[in-house]
Amino acid sequence: MGDKAQTHPGAAGRARAADHPASIRNVVLVGHSGSGKTTLVEALALTAGAVNRAGRVEDGGTVSDHDDIEHRQQRSVQLSLVPVEWDGIKINVLDTPGYADFVGELRAGLRAADAALFVVSASDGVDGSTRMVWEECQAVGMPRAIVVTHLESARANFEEMTRVCAEAFGGDDPDAVLPLYLPLRGPEGPDGHAPVTGLVGLLSQKLFDYSAGERKESEPGEDQLPDIAEARDRLIEGIIAESEDETLMDRYLGGEQVDVKTLIQDLERAVARGTFFPVLAAAPAAEGARQGLGTVELLDLITGGFPTPFEHPMPGVTTIDGRARELKACDTEGPLVAEVVKTSSDPYVGRISLVRVFSGTLRPDETVHVSGHGLADRGHEDHDVDEKIGALSTPFGKQQRPVTHAVAGDLVSVAKLGRAETGDTLSAKDDPLLMEPWRMPDPLLPLAIQAHSKADEDKLSQGLARLVAEDPTMRLEQNQDTHQVVLWCLGEAHADVALERLRSRYGVQVDVVPHKVSLRETFAVKAAGRGRHVKQSGGHGQYAICEIEVEPLPGGSGVEFVDKVVGGAVPRQFIPSVEKGVRTQAAKGVAAGYPLIDVRITLLDGKAHSVDSSDAAFQTAGALALREAAAGARIHLLEPVSEVGVLVPDDYVGPVMSDLSSRRGRVLGTEQVGSGRTLIRAEVPEFEIGRYAIDLRSLSHGTARFDRAYARHEPMPPQIAERIREQAGETP
Repeated sequence: MGDKAQTHPGAAGRARAADHPASIRNVVLVGHSGSGKTTLVEALALTAGAVNRAGRVEDGGTVSDHDDIEHRQQRSVQLSLVPVEWDGIKINVLDTPGYADFVGELRAGLRAADAALFVVSASDGVDGSTRMVWEECQAVGMPRAIVVTHLESARANFEEMTRVCAEAFGGDDPDAVLPLYLPLRGPEGPDGHAPVTGLVGLLSQKLFDYSAGERKESEPGEDQLPDIAEARDRLIEGIIAESEDETLMDRYLGGEQVDVKTLIQDLERAVARGTFFPVLAAAPAAEGARQGLGTVELLDLITGGFPTPFEHPMPGVTTIDGRARELKACDTEGPLVAEVVKTSSDPYVGRISLVRVFSGTLRPDETVHVSGHGLADRGHEDHDVDEKIGALSTPFGKQQRPVTHAVAGDLVSVAKLGRAETGDTLSAKDDPLLMEPWRMPDPLLPLAIQAHSKADEDKLSQGLARLVAEDPTMRLEQNQDTHQVVLWCLGEAHADVALERLRSRYGVQVDVVPHKVSLRETFAVKAAGRGRHVKQSGGHGQYAICEIEVEPLPGGSGVEFVDKVVGGAVPRQFIPSVEKGVRTQAAKGVAAGYPLIDVRITLLDGKAHSVDSSDAAFQTAGALALREAAAGARIHLLEPVSEVGVLVPDDYVGPVMSDLSSRRGRVLGTEQVGSGRTLIRAEVPEFEIGRYAIDLRSLSHGTARFDRAYARHEPMPPQIAERIREQAGETP
């Protein structure tokens, strides 16, 4: 780690294809929007020699170049890979968006990585969503470290932020979250702020000065050692507590001096196991500098303390028909198993798939099997197809640098996989396999759209298909009841990006229209109706009369048709015609144009003509009878009700329950989930939760999440039903 590093001349910069998993580290950067993740990635690339002093890659772009949408929105909206090389180790740095709407990109990054760097701003602290991601990583035992940024802020206090991180991330063991270095501050400026100019290593007790733009090591003065003694002792005790040598603590407390090399080895093992979480500091390089503050220490931590892909548990793998398949983790000679963690489009190259190889070795020009299963609810049909691998490359800014292969544990871009979607599995053609998909958030914000013009209508279907293929957190719905095309998104920013991609990437202009809720109708009371369809206009006439009775049924009963005709008043061959007529009319609605449900329609009597009666005539009579019955009865409009589960920190339980009540919700109960969180279960009309994904985030400061499932349709309040009828052009 940084304490053992002396100098790092000749960092390779551009990462090459790795030949062995032991020489790979996959790390994902996690943190709230504005915490400085992308800036940190650029600083790491500069220190590793991957970019020049101006932070530019060879084509003049920056390492953080993404698509134009990110430049316009001034924030990351997608997962990006920046590979660098340090001390012969290829580091795949995965930069993730910090905004909650793009949590799907974060989850993809977590899937592709073996360890996580949590980036925390010294001026902003730790937000609730970052804590939630930490808990997700904790649940699967992913190794983690913390990087404190924005030390240049006048409000920055590294020591206080370390305490906050220990409180937020340490749980029952705050001594598992401790700093490895303490910042050194220079002279105070005119504003009274003393800038951070270097670091002091707590284990090595050496100074690392970055004030000249490049790391220089020196010995501390005798007067500086007492200032770090307390922090150093606490760090040593924290490391020893995680040591596999159970005698080490007793020896240390007995006064024995523990060798620094032993401490570093124990520290690296504890970090790799995910039981100790070091805190580091980092800052971008000043203009013209070669290294950003703390970047050497951070790169040393990644290469020395973070696990190799060998230590990453193999996700569940099955055959295509669902039989479990046991595979050795990260076996370069094993069966090919790789996963598409991100899909994007390039105007020149076409579709580009970012792939994590978990087993085997991926090579260009070979034919692989592409399997996609388990995302049918997101608009992704199950598919199994053979495709030929195109060129392999490693991305860097806007460049794609060719590579010859990708071994197990590595990440690589694959060109022109026409059918592969995010989440799909790539495997050998003669040994098709399927990986267990990672957990993706449910999109709960509806965006109803329609083509802006006839030309857009022709391109809309293909554009939407490509959009959802790239982003599995987006769900496409063709609503058969409302006849709307609905994109279900994670939030407003997610929806904005989807619309902009449709326009700029796929050339489709769409209009956003109000989202319609699927309503139903039912009879509130029993009613009778007579349908008379008699026409004589010369030649073959039309003659059909039927009498029906309609009565309400319990919810979920649908439409029931009963024949009680006696004496052949309606000939047997025309009774199915009456049923077809009333069912067709029921599907169209009888009051405000919404489908009729939960009724029993009984055919009681009727009349027929030996010549003029027909199938069509009795269909029409049946429909007329149902409309007449509705005209004299009280009709309820039914609205869909969802069962909602809201997982919320205890501090926000009161406001959330109050908000649910204001939405005509009925709270069914609460239960404690883990420490400090409550699950609220309620039933809420869908009319009231169209924008709940946005409102709940605001109400809980991003710390709550919810799910919803259709429960049933039930009568809506009369005043709301009246307004709906008026909008439908009907009288109440």
